[in-house]
Amino acid sequence: MPAAALKPKSKPLPTQSTAKRPVLLDLPYAPVEKRPLPPGRPREWYVAHNRRLKAMRLAIALLDSGIHMPGQARNETIRDAAELIGVHPPSDTTCHMVRALMRYAR
Repeated sequence: MPAAALKPKSKPLPTQSTAKRPVLLDLPYAPVEKRPLPPGRPREWYVAHNRRLKAMRLAIALLDSGIHMPGQARNETIRDAAELIGVHPPSDTTCHMVRALMRYAR
């Protein structure tokens, strides 16, 4: 009989998907070290790039807090998550992008 079969099975720690209640965010949130963006692009590219990054951060924060469906993520909920992780309140366009990211991640 293999040695692995003799060890008692221990239950893994609960994750967001298996916990009875939402698992709180691990605070304090430490963002990744920023690097300069490539020069020479049109301003619209930088605006869109930063909007996508912000939407991804917010979508991750919402998923970590237990909001898994785009219908649960109203603008107020997304703005509350932004305040929690320490980013400026998102625009309606960014909120729409957050819901789109949650929709396509399924």
